[in-house]
Amino acid sequence: MADIVKEITKRDVDFATWYTDVCKKSDLVDYSSVKGSMIIRPYGYAIWEKMQSILDQEFKKTGHQNLQMPMFIPESLLNVEKNHVAGFAPEVAWVTHGGGELLEERMCVRPTSEVLFCDHFKKIIKSYRDLPLLYNQWCTIVRWEKTTRPFLRSREILWQEGHTMHETKEEAIAETKRMLKIYEDFQRNYLALPVIVGKKTEKEKFAGAEATYTIEAMMYNGYALQNGTSHYFGNGFAKAFGIEFLNRNQKLEYPYQTSWGVTTRMIGALIMTHSDDHGLVLPPKIAPILVNLIPIGKDEKVIEKINEIAKLLEDKGITTNIDNSEKSPGFKFAESEVKGYPLRIELGSRDYENNTVTIVRRDTLEKIMVTFEDIMSKVSELLDDIQANLYNRALERRNSMLYEAVSLDEFKYLAKEKSGFIKINWCGDTSCEEHIKEETGLKSRCITEEETATGKCPICGKKALYKTYFGRQY
Repeated sequence: MADIVKEITKRDVDFATWYTDVCKKSDLVDYSSVKGSMIIRPYGYAIWEKMQSILDQEFKKTGHQNLQMPMFIPESLLNVEKNHVAGFAPEVAWVTHGGGELLEERMCVRPTSEVLFCDHFKKIIKSYRDLPLLYNQWCTIVRWEKTTRPFLRSREILWQEGHTMHETKEEAIAETKRMLKIYEDFQRNYLALPVIVGKKTEKEKFAGAEATYTIEAMMYNGYALQNGTSHYFGNGFAKAFGIEFLNRNQKLEYPYQTSWGVTTRMIGALIMTHSDDHGLVLPPKIAPILVNLIPIGKDEKVIEKINEIAKLLEDKGITTNIDNSEKSPGFKFAESEVKGYPLRIELGSRDYENNTVTIVRRDTLEKIMVTFEDIMSKVSELLDDIQANLYNRALERRNSMLYEAVSLDEFKYLAKEKSGFIKINWCGDTSCEEHIKEETGLKSRCITEEETATGKCPICGKKALYKTYFGRQY
Protein backbone atom coordinates (compact mmCIF):
# COMPACT_ATOMS: atom_id res chain seq x y z
CA MET A 1 0.00 0.00 0.00
CA ALA A 2 1.23 3.50 -0.82
CA ASP A 3 2.88 5.71 1.80
CA ILE A 4 -0.15 8.03 1.85
CA VAL A 5 -2.13 5.29 3.64
CA LYS A 6 0.77 4.20 5.85
CA GLU A 7 0.90 7.76 7.21
CA ILE A 8 -2.60 7.40 8.71
CA THR A 9 -2.51 6.28 12.34
CA LYS A 10 -4.55 3.16 13.04
CA ARG A 11 -8.03 4.05 14.29
CA ASP A 12 -8.01 1.54 17.14
CA VAL A 13 -4.51 2.59 18.27
CA ASP A 14 -5.06 6.34 18.66
CA PHE A 15 -8.50 7.56 17.62
CA ALA A 16 -7.76 11.28 18.07
CA THR A 17 -4.60 11.16 15.95
CA TRP A 18 -6.32 8.95 13.37
CA TYR A 19 -9.09 11.55 13.05
CA THR A 20 -6.63 14.40 12.47
CA ASP A 21 -4.66 12.29 9.99
CA VAL A 22 -7.78 11.55 7.96
CA CYS A 23 -8.77 15.24 7.91
CA LYS A 24 -5.31 16.19 6.64
CA LYS A 25 -4.47 13.29 4.31
CA SER A 26 -7.85 13.43 2.57
CA ASP A 27 -7.19 17.14 1.93
CA LEU A 28 -10.25 18.41 3.80
CA VAL A 29 -8.45 20.97 5.97
CA ASP A 30 -5.15 22.64 6.66
CA TYR A 31 -3.88 24.55 9.66
CA SER A 32 -3.60 28.33 9.48
CA SER A 33 -1.51 31.02 11.15
CA VAL A 34 -4.69 32.08 12.97
CA LYS A 35 -4.54 30.09 16.20
CA GLY A 36 -7.60 27.95 16.78
CA SER A 37 -8.96 28.38 13.25
CA MET A 38 -8.70 26.03 10.28
CA ILE A 39 -8.52 26.41 6.53
CA ILE A 40 -11.27 24.38 4.91
CA ARG A 41 -9.73 23.12 1.68
CA PRO A 42 -11.77 22.92 -1.56
CA TYR A 43 -12.66 19.25 -1.09
CA GLY A 44 -13.80 19.84 2.49
CA TYR A 45 -15.74 22.93 1.46
CA ALA A 46 -17.41 20.98 -1.37
CA ILE A 47 -18.87 18.62 1.26
CA TRP A 48 -20.18 21.63 3.20
CA GLU A 49 -21.65 23.10 -0.01
CA LYS A 50 -23.48 19.83 -0.64
CA MET A 51 -24.90 19.90 2.89
CA GLN A 52 -25.80 23.56 2.55
CA SER A 53 -27.54 23.03 -0.79
CA ILE A 54 -29.72 20.15 0.46
CA LEU A 55 -30.70 21.82 3.73
CA ASP A 56 -31.31 25.18 2.09
CA GLN A 57 -33.82 23.58 -0.26
CA GLU A 58 -35.59 21.93 2.67
CA PHE A 59 -35.76 25.23 4.58
CA LYS A 60 -37.22 27.04 1.58
CA LYS A 61 -39.81 24.30 1.04
CA THR A 62 -41.11 25.12 4.53
CA GLY A 63 -41.31 28.85 3.81
CA HIS A 64 -38.05 30.10 5.31
CA GLN A 65 -36.17 33.00 3.75
CA ASN A 66 -32.44 33.67 3.90
CA LEU A 67 -31.02 36.99 5.09
CA GLN A 68 -27.77 38.31 6.52
CA MET A 69 -27.19 39.89 9.93
CA PRO A 70 -24.15 41.96 11.01
CA MET A 71 -21.05 40.24 12.37
CA PHE A 72 -20.67 42.58 15.35
CA ILE A 73 -22.92 43.01 18.39
CA PRO A 74 -22.67 46.07 20.68
CA GLU A 75 -22.14 45.06 24.30
CA SER A 76 -25.30 46.86 25.44
CA LEU A 77 -27.37 44.83 22.97
CA LEU A 78 -25.78 41.54 24.01
CA ASN A 79 -26.59 42.30 27.65
CA VAL A 80 -30.33 42.79 27.13
CA GLU A 81 -31.14 39.12 27.82
CA LYS A 82 -29.07 38.25 30.93
CA ASN A 83 -29.48 34.45 30.89
CA HIS A 84 -28.44 34.34 27.26
CA VAL A 85 -25.27 36.40 27.63
CA ALA A 86 -24.23 34.51 30.75
CA GLY A 87 -24.16 31.28 28.76
CA PHE A 88 -21.79 32.69 26.15
CA ALA A 89 -19.62 35.05 28.22
CA PRO A 90 -16.61 32.70 28.54
CA GLU A 91 -16.39 32.24 24.75
CA VAL A 92 -17.00 35.79 23.52
CA ALA A 93 -14.35 37.57 21.43
CA TRP A 94 -14.37 41.35 21.90
CA VAL A 95 -13.46 44.17 19.50
CA THR A 96 -12.19 47.21 21.41
CA HIS A 97 -10.51 49.29 18.69
CA GLY A 98 -11.46 50.41 15.20
CA GLY A 99 -9.03 52.12 12.84
CA GLY A 100 -6.58 52.56 15.69
CA GLU A 101 -9.10 54.35 17.91
CA LEU A 102 -10.67 53.07 21.10
CA LEU A 103 -14.37 52.35 20.54
CA GLU A 104 -16.92 54.15 22.69
CA GLU A 105 -18.58 50.77 23.24
CA ARG A 106 -16.87 47.46 22.70
CA MET A 107 -18.48 44.96 20.36
CA CYS A 108 -18.41 41.20 20.34
CA VAL A 109 -17.95 39.10 17.24
CA ARG A 110 -21.23 37.21 17.10
CA PRO A 111 -21.21 33.89 18.96
CA THR A 112 -24.85 33.51 17.81
CA SER A 113 -27.41 36.01 16.53
CA GLU A 114 -30.51 35.90 18.74
CA VAL A 115 -30.08 39.46 19.98
CA LEU A 116 -29.47 40.82 16.47
CA PHE A 117 -32.63 39.20 15.22
CA CYS A 118 -34.63 40.46 18.19
CA ASP A 119 -33.37 44.00 17.63
CA HIS A 120 -34.60 43.70 14.03
CA PHE A 121 -37.88 41.97 14.92
CA LYS A 122 -38.77 44.84 17.25
CA LYS A 123 -38.74 47.20 14.26
CA ILE A 124 -40.72 45.10 11.80
CA ILE A 125 -43.34 43.21 13.87
CA LYS A 126 -46.45 45.31 14.48
CA SER A 127 -49.46 43.04 13.91
CA TYR A 128 -50.41 39.36 13.89
CA ARG A 129 -50.51 39.81 10.12
CA ASP A 130 -46.70 40.11 10.18
CA LEU A 131 -46.40 36.62 11.66
CA PRO A 132 -44.97 34.09 11.31
CA LEU A 133 -41.53 35.40 10.38
CA LEU A 134 -39.39 32.50 9.15
CA TYR A 135 -35.77 33.53 8.66
CA ASN A 136 -32.44 31.75 8.23
CA GLN A 137 -28.86 32.82 7.65
CA TRP A 138 -25.70 31.01 6.52
CA CYS A 139 -22.72 32.67 8.18
CA THR A 140 -19.70 32.36 10.44
CA ILE A 141 -19.65 32.77 14.20
CA VAL A 142 -16.76 33.08 16.65
CA ARG A 143 -16.41 31.26 19.97
CA TRP A 144 -13.10 31.48 21.78
CA GLU A 145 -12.59 27.77 22.37
CA LYS A 146 -9.58 26.78 24.46
CA THR A 147 -9.13 23.39 22.79
CA THR A 148 -9.81 23.12 19.07
CA ARG A 149 -10.03 20.23 16.62
CA PRO A 150 -10.84 20.31 12.87
CA PHE A 151 -14.60 20.58 12.24
CA LEU A 152 -15.50 19.64 15.83
CA ARG A 153 -14.38 22.75 17.70
CA SER A 154 -12.93 25.83 16.07
CA ARG A 155 -12.83 29.48 17.05
CA GLU A 156 -14.43 30.40 13.74
CA ILE A 157 -17.37 28.21 12.79
CA LEU A 158 -19.35 27.92 9.58
CA TRP A 159 -22.98 27.29 10.33
CA GLN A 160 -26.63 27.92 9.62
CA GLU A 161 -28.97 29.54 12.13
CA GLY A 162 -32.72 29.80 11.75
CA HIS A 163 -34.73 32.37 13.72
CA THR A 164 -38.51 32.54 13.69
CA MET A 165 -41.32 34.47 15.39
CA HIS A 166 -44.88 33.18 15.85
CA GLU A 167 -48.31 34.33 16.91
CA THR A 168 -48.90 31.50 19.38
CA LYS A 169 -46.98 29.22 21.68
CA GLU A 170 -48.35 26.18 19.87
CA GLU A 171 -47.09 27.39 16.50
CA ALA A 172 -43.62 28.07 17.89
CA ILE A 173 -43.35 24.66 19.53
CA ALA A 174 -44.50 23.01 16.30
CA GLU A 175 -41.83 24.95 14.39
CA THR A 176 -39.15 23.87 16.88
CA LYS A 177 -40.04 20.22 16.34
CA ARG A 178 -40.54 20.58 12.58
CA MET A 179 -36.99 21.85 12.11
CA LEU A 180 -35.63 19.13 14.39
CA LYS A 181 -37.33 16.58 12.14
CA ILE A 182 -35.71 18.11 9.05
CA TYR A 183 -32.32 17.76 10.73
CA GLU A 184 -33.07 14.18 11.75
CA ASP A 185 -34.18 13.15 8.26
CA PHE A 186 -31.15 14.82 6.68
CA GLN A 187 -28.70 13.09 8.98
CA ARG A 188 -30.30 9.69 8.63
CA ASN A 189 -31.01 9.79 4.89
CA TYR A 190 -28.02 11.77 3.57
CA LEU A 191 -25.26 11.46 6.17
CA ALA A 192 -26.16 7.83 7.02
CA LEU A 193 -26.01 8.66 10.73
CA PRO A 194 -28.35 6.72 13.08
CA VAL A 195 -28.91 9.65 15.41
CA ILE A 196 -30.76 9.73 18.73
CA VAL A 197 -33.28 12.56 19.01
CA GLY A 198 -34.49 14.01 22.28
CA LYS A 199 -34.80 16.94 24.65
CA LYS A 200 -31.94 18.48 26.62
CA THR A 201 -32.19 18.62 30.40
CA GLU A 202 -32.72 21.96 32.14
CA LYS A 203 -29.01 22.03 32.99
CA GLU A 204 -27.88 21.41 29.40
CA LYS A 205 -30.43 23.47 27.45
CA PHE A 206 -29.39 26.52 25.39
CA ALA A 207 -28.89 29.75 27.36
CA GLY A 208 -32.17 31.69 27.34
CA ALA A 209 -34.29 28.84 25.93
CA GLU A 210 -37.36 27.29 27.55
CA ALA A 211 -36.62 24.00 25.81
CA THR A 212 -33.79 22.65 23.66
CA TYR A 213 -34.14 19.62 21.38
CA THR A 214 -31.04 17.84 20.13
CA ILE A 215 -29.67 15.44 17.53
CA GLU A 216 -27.08 13.16 19.18
CA ALA A 217 -24.77 11.08 16.99
CA MET A 218 -22.50 8.37 18.34
CA MET A 219 -18.99 8.25 16.91
CA TYR A 220 -17.04 5.05 16.21
CA ASN A 221 -15.31 5.31 19.60
CA GLY A 222 -18.59 5.66 21.50
CA TYR A 223 -18.37 9.41 22.13
CA ALA A 224 -21.38 11.65 21.54
CA LEU A 225 -21.43 14.51 19.07
CA GLN A 226 -24.25 17.04 19.39
CA ASN A 227 -24.99 17.34 15.70
CA GLY A 228 -27.80 19.90 15.63
CA THR A 229 -30.17 21.69 18.01
CA SER A 230 -33.58 23.35 17.87
CA HIS A 231 -34.70 25.75 20.61
CA TYR A 232 -38.06 26.99 21.81
CA PHE A 233 -37.66 30.38 23.52
CA GLY A 234 -41.22 31.13 24.53
CA ASN A 235 -41.54 34.92 24.66
CA GLY A 236 -38.66 35.60 27.06
CA PHE A 237 -36.54 37.35 24.44
CA ALA A 238 -39.58 39.26 23.16
CA LYS A 239 -40.26 40.62 26.64
CA ALA A 240 -36.61 41.56 27.18
CA PHE A 241 -36.48 43.43 23.87
CA GLY A 242 -39.97 44.89 23.98
CA ILE A 243 -41.22 43.10 20.87
CA GLU A 244 -45.03 43.36 20.77
CA PHE A 245 -47.73 42.85 18.17
CA LEU A 246 -51.41 43.70 17.95
CA ASN A 247 -53.25 40.38 18.21
CA ARG A 248 -56.56 39.37 16.59
CA ASN A 249 -58.44 40.93 19.53
CA GLN A 250 -56.61 44.22 18.98
CA LYS A 251 -54.56 43.80 22.15
CA LEU A 252 -50.79 43.97 22.49
CA GLU A 253 -49.08 40.63 22.96
CA TYR A 254 -45.53 39.21 22.92
CA PRO A 255 -44.70 36.82 20.04
CA TYR A 256 -43.13 33.37 20.54
CA GLN A 257 -39.68 32.59 19.23
CA THR A 258 -37.48 29.71 18.01
CA SER A 259 -33.96 29.21 16.75
CA TRP A 260 -32.19 26.18 15.31
CA GLY A 261 -28.80 25.41 13.79
CA VAL A 262 -26.23 22.97 12.45
CA THR A 263 -22.54 23.46 11.69
CA THR A 264 -19.56 22.00 9.86
CA ARG A 265 -19.16 19.61 12.79
CA MET A 266 -21.46 17.37 10.72
CA ILE A 267 -18.38 16.77 8.54
CA GLY A 268 -16.54 15.64 11.66
CA ALA A 269 -19.42 13.27 12.40
CA LEU A 270 -19.13 11.75 8.93
CA ILE A 271 -15.41 11.14 9.40
CA MET A 272 -15.65 9.67 12.91
CA THR A 273 -18.60 7.42 12.08
CA HIS A 274 -17.80 6.00 8.64
CA SER A 275 -14.09 6.36 7.88
CA ASP A 276 -11.42 3.68 8.40
CA ASP A 277 -7.68 3.03 8.42
CA HIS A 278 -7.47 3.64 4.67
CA GLY A 279 -8.87 7.17 5.02
CA LEU A 280 -12.12 8.97 4.40
CA VAL A 281 -15.40 7.15 3.67
CA LEU A 282 -18.32 9.26 2.43
CA PRO A 283 -21.97 8.31 1.95
CA PRO A 284 -22.79 8.71 -1.76
CA LYS A 285 -25.64 11.17 -1.11
CA ILE A 286 -23.22 13.70 0.38
CA ALA A 287 -20.01 12.93 -1.56
CA PRO A 288 -18.98 15.74 -3.96
CA ILE A 289 -17.41 13.16 -6.31
CA LEU A 290 -19.15 9.81 -6.64
CA VAL A 291 -16.90 7.96 -9.08
CA ASN A 292 -13.13 8.25 -9.51
CA LEU A 293 -12.01 6.91 -12.89
CA ILE A 294 -8.43 5.66 -13.23
CA PRO A 295 -6.93 4.81 -16.63
CA ILE A 296 -4.02 2.39 -16.28
CA GLY A 297 -1.20 3.12 -18.72
CA LYS A 298 -1.18 5.55 -21.63
CA ASP A 299 -3.17 3.61 -24.22
CA GLU A 300 -5.18 6.21 -26.14
CA LYS A 301 -8.12 3.81 -26.53
CA VAL A 302 -8.27 3.34 -22.75
CA ILE A 303 -8.17 7.08 -22.09
CA GLU A 304 -10.85 7.68 -24.72
CA LYS A 305 -13.08 5.02 -23.14
CA ILE A 306 -12.58 6.47 -19.66
CA ASN A 307 -13.69 9.89 -20.95
CA GLU A 308 -16.71 8.29 -22.62
CA ILE A 309 -17.73 6.53 -19.39
CA ALA A 310 -17.29 9.75 -17.41
CA LYS A 311 -19.56 11.64 -19.81
CA LEU A 312 -22.26 8.98 -19.61
CA LEU A 313 -22.13 9.12 -15.81
CA GLU A 314 -22.16 12.93 -15.69
CA ASP A 315 -25.15 13.00 -18.05
CA LYS A 316 -26.98 10.89 -15.45
CA GLY A 317 -26.07 13.31 -12.67
CA ILE A 318 -23.30 11.09 -11.26
CA THR A 319 -20.30 13.31 -10.50
CA THR A 320 -16.88 12.04 -11.59
CA ASN A 321 -13.16 12.67 -11.43
CA ILE A 322 -10.61 11.34 -13.92
CA ASP A 323 -7.13 10.76 -12.53
CA ASN A 324 -4.84 11.41 -15.51
CA SER A 325 -1.85 12.23 -13.29
CA GLU A 326 1.62 10.72 -13.77
CA LYS A 327 1.37 8.88 -10.43
CA SER A 328 1.66 5.09 -10.33
CA PRO A 329 -1.57 3.03 -10.44
CA GLY A 330 -0.95 1.84 -6.87
CA PHE A 331 -0.64 5.40 -5.61
CA LYS A 332 -3.80 6.42 -7.49
CA PHE A 333 -5.75 3.54 -5.94
CA ALA A 334 -4.53 4.44 -2.44
CA GLU A 335 -5.26 8.14 -2.95
CA SER A 336 -8.77 7.30 -4.15
CA GLU A 337 -9.35 5.37 -0.93
CA VAL A 338 -7.88 8.13 1.26
CA LYS A 339 -10.20 10.71 -0.31
CA GLY A 340 -13.24 8.51 0.17
CA TYR A 341 -14.72 8.47 -3.32
CA PRO A 342 -17.62 5.98 -3.02
CA LEU A 343 -16.61 4.13 -6.21
CA ARG A 344 -13.55 3.91 -8.38
CA ILE A 345 -13.40 2.49 -11.89
CA GLU A 346 -10.14 1.01 -13.15
CA LEU A 347 -9.49 0.39 -16.83
CA GLY A 348 -6.31 -0.94 -18.47
CA SER A 349 -5.48 -2.23 -21.97
CA ARG A 350 -6.30 -5.86 -21.13
CA ASP A 351 -9.62 -4.82 -19.55
CA TYR A 352 -10.40 -2.80 -22.67
CA GLU A 353 -9.80 -5.79 -24.92
CA ASN A 354 -12.12 -7.86 -22.70
CA ASN A 355 -14.83 -5.19 -22.78
CA THR A 356 -14.75 -4.87 -18.97
CA VAL A 357 -13.85 -2.49 -16.15
CA THR A 358 -13.13 -3.11 -12.47
CA ILE A 359 -15.36 -1.22 -10.03
CA VAL A 360 -14.13 -0.94 -6.43
CA ARG A 361 -16.47 -0.08 -3.55
CA ARG A 362 -14.95 2.26 -0.97
CA ASP A 363 -17.04 0.97 1.94
CA THR A 364 -15.96 -2.68 1.64
CA LEU A 365 -13.05 -2.40 -0.87
CA GLU A 366 -14.75 -5.19 -2.84
CA LYS A 367 -13.71 -5.43 -6.50
CA ILE A 368 -16.39 -6.15 -9.12
CA MET A 369 -15.80 -6.94 -12.79
CA VAL A 370 -18.42 -5.31 -15.02
CA THR A 371 -18.93 -5.21 -18.80
CA PHE A 372 -19.05 -1.87 -20.58
CA GLU A 373 -22.77 -2.36 -21.23
CA ASP A 374 -23.57 -2.84 -17.53
CA ILE A 375 -21.53 0.04 -16.09
CA MET A 376 -24.37 2.54 -15.74
CA SER A 377 -26.84 0.20 -14.06
CA LYS A 378 -24.16 -1.30 -11.80
CA VAL A 379 -22.87 2.10 -10.66
CA SER A 380 -26.38 3.23 -9.70
CA GLU A 381 -27.05 -0.04 -7.89
CA LEU A 382 -23.76 0.12 -5.97
CA LEU A 383 -24.20 3.74 -4.90
CA ASP A 384 -27.60 2.90 -3.41
CA ASP A 385 -26.17 -0.16 -1.71
CA ILE A 386 -23.20 1.75 -0.24
CA GLN A 387 -25.52 4.40 1.21
CA ALA A 388 -27.67 1.73 2.88
CA ASN A 389 -24.67 -0.30 4.04
CA LEU A 390 -23.00 2.68 5.73
CA TYR A 391 -26.18 3.48 7.65
CA ASN A 392 -26.80 -0.12 8.68
CA ARG A 393 -23.17 -0.62 9.69
CA ALA A 394 -23.22 2.53 11.83
CA LEU A 395 -26.57 1.54 13.34
CA GLU A 396 -25.31 -1.92 14.27
CA ARG A 397 -22.20 -0.48 15.92
CA ARG A 398 -24.19 2.19 17.76
CA ASN A 399 -26.72 -0.33 19.06
CA SER A 400 -23.87 -2.53 20.30
CA MET A 401 -22.72 0.38 22.49
CA LEU A 402 -26.08 1.30 24.07
CA TYR A 403 -26.39 0.21 27.70
CA GLU A 404 -28.97 0.57 30.46
CA ALA A 405 -28.16 0.87 34.18
CA VAL A 406 -30.62 0.30 37.03
CA SER A 407 -28.26 1.21 39.89
CA LEU A 408 -25.49 3.74 40.45
CA ASP A 409 -22.94 0.97 40.88
CA GLU A 410 -23.95 -0.52 37.55
CA PHE A 411 -23.76 2.92 35.93
CA LYS A 412 -20.25 3.47 37.33
CA TYR A 413 -19.12 0.04 36.12
CA LEU A 414 -20.43 0.67 32.59
CA ALA A 415 -18.91 4.17 32.51
CA LYS A 416 -15.52 2.73 33.45
CA GLU A 417 -15.52 -0.45 31.36
CA LYS A 418 -17.57 0.38 28.27
CA SER A 419 -17.66 2.99 25.52
CA GLY A 420 -21.01 4.35 24.41
CA PHE A 421 -24.25 5.73 25.85
CA ILE A 422 -25.81 4.66 29.14
CA LYS A 423 -29.55 5.02 29.59
CA ILE A 424 -31.24 5.34 32.99
CA ASN A 425 -34.63 6.06 34.48
CA TRP A 426 -34.08 9.53 35.93
CA CYS A 427 -36.07 11.61 38.41
CA GLY A 428 -35.34 14.90 36.64
CA ASP A 429 -33.45 16.43 39.57
CA THR A 430 -30.37 18.38 38.48
CA SER A 431 -28.48 17.30 41.60
CA CYS A 432 -28.68 13.66 40.45
CA GLU A 433 -27.51 14.65 36.98
CA GLU A 434 -24.55 16.53 38.47
CA HIS A 435 -23.75 13.61 40.78
CA ILE A 436 -23.39 11.31 37.78
CA LYS A 437 -21.01 13.75 36.11
CA GLU A 438 -18.93 14.11 39.27
CA GLU A 439 -18.74 10.34 39.78
CA THR A 440 -18.16 9.25 36.17
CA GLY A 441 -17.41 12.26 33.95
CA LEU A 442 -20.48 11.49 31.80
CA LYS A 443 -22.94 14.25 30.93
CA SER A 444 -26.59 13.90 29.98
CA ARG A 445 -27.09 13.77 26.23
CA CYS A 446 -30.86 13.89 25.95
CA ILE A 447 -34.20 12.81 27.37
CA THR A 448 -35.81 10.39 24.93
CA GLU A 449 -39.50 11.12 24.46
CA GLU A 450 -40.10 7.80 22.69
CA GLU A 451 -39.80 5.75 25.88
CA THR A 452 -41.60 6.02 29.20
CA ALA A 453 -39.65 5.96 32.45
CA THR A 454 -40.29 3.16 34.92
CA GLY A 455 -39.23 2.45 38.47
CA LYS A 456 -36.92 4.65 40.50
CA CYS A 457 -33.98 6.95 39.83
CA PRO A 458 -30.74 4.98 40.51
CA ILE A 459 -29.16 8.02 42.17
CA CYS A 460 -31.73 9.19 44.73
CA GLY A 461 -34.37 6.45 44.69
CA LYS A 462 -37.23 8.82 43.84
CA LYS A 463 -39.81 8.00 41.20
CA ALA A 464 -38.31 8.19 37.72
CA LEU A 465 -39.83 10.67 35.26
CA TYR A 466 -37.59 10.42 32.19
CA LYS A 467 -35.58 7.94 30.16
CA THR A 468 -32.27 9.75 29.73
CA TYR A 469 -29.05 9.02 27.87
CA PHE A 470 -25.61 9.88 29.29
CA GLY A 471 -22.26 9.75 27.55
CA ARG A 472 -18.86 11.28 26.94
CA GLN A 473 -18.84 14.06 24.39
CA TYR A 474 -16.80 16.05 21.91
